[in-house]
Amino acid sequence: MGEAKRRKTLGLPPKKNNTKTKIDDSARLFDWFPFTINQRDKLIKLSIKASWFGIGGLVILWIVVRFIGPAAGWWTLADSL
Repeated sequence: MGEAKRRKTLGLPPKKNNTKTKIDDSARLFDWFPFTINQRDKLIKLSIKASWFGIGGLVILWIVVRFIGPAAGWWTLADSL
């Protein structure tokens, strides 16, 4: 027996759908462009966060190439020959 039939036989009202997604009612950037101002702001925040992760990864890579690799004997630097 399905959920709808069970509720009907018990005299319960139909199940309410809980939609967890909120409809974005903010204004659009342009009338013809399907992105809203809130979506633009979220994209900007995401790109800033992603760029900081990229900068951090670049710093870690530089530390490995410049210090950890030569100290472990994995390679020698060209400027220290």
